[in-house]
Amino acid sequence: MAVVMKQLDRTEEAIEAIKSFRILCSKTAQDSLDNVLIDLYKKCGKIEEQIELLKRKLRLIYQGEAFNGKPTKTARSHGKKFQVSVKQEISRLLGNLGWAYMQKSNFMMAEVVYRKAQMIDPDANKACNLGLCLIKQARYDDAYLVIQDVLQGRVSGYDDLKSRKRAEELVMELKSRQPLLESSDLVGLDDDFVKGLEQLMDEWGPLRSKRLPIFEEISQFRDQLAC
Repeated sequence: MAVVMKQLDRTEEAIEAIKSFRILCSKTAQDSLDNVLIDLYKKCGKIEEQIELLKRKLRLIYQGEAFNGKPTKTARSHGKKFQVSVKQEISRLLGNLGWAYMQKSNFMMAEVVYRKAQMIDPDANKACNLGLCLIKQARYDDAYLVIQDVLQGRVSGYDDLKSRKRAEELVMELKSRQPLLESSDLVGLDDDFVKGLEQLMDEWGPLRSKRLPIFEEISQFRDQLAC
């Protein structure tokens, strides 16, 4: 019903319908409902709600609850089933979270999130978004290096025409800008959330026997994360 309302551009009603009736749905359906809610929040501009829901979904994964301790789960898209790994899901959620922060012009926080996502499962789309975050902070040299990863084929999806075109447009934007930093344009980090992510990463190291392999991979790089 909520999906139909979304298609009819009745997003507010769809959001209320999910909130009102999700208690009647099975536990296995809750993740799908969250994904629909995220899309609805994005469509109607409820950025804060979108950010909070994305954070909650990430916490569930970190706590080992979302995948029930398994390395993959079954997902659906356009009526088809496919397997999603923990790595892919974390990167997807972080990518969505980074985009939400960009909509709030919080480019510093978006950068932190995108860098974490790129550490896990790098791709051209997130690289372009990270490059844009750096441009918005007047960190042009850093942005150029990130965008070159796309143009030089160092990340997955580099051969996607849309991503390459966007990377080329970002390079043109870089060339047109002057290296001036307007501090008034910057919005600060979400310190509590960043601190929470760092604490979780600190915990992954000593608990190797209880963590999925993806968490072990990330913990090796925790000291390199942008704070």
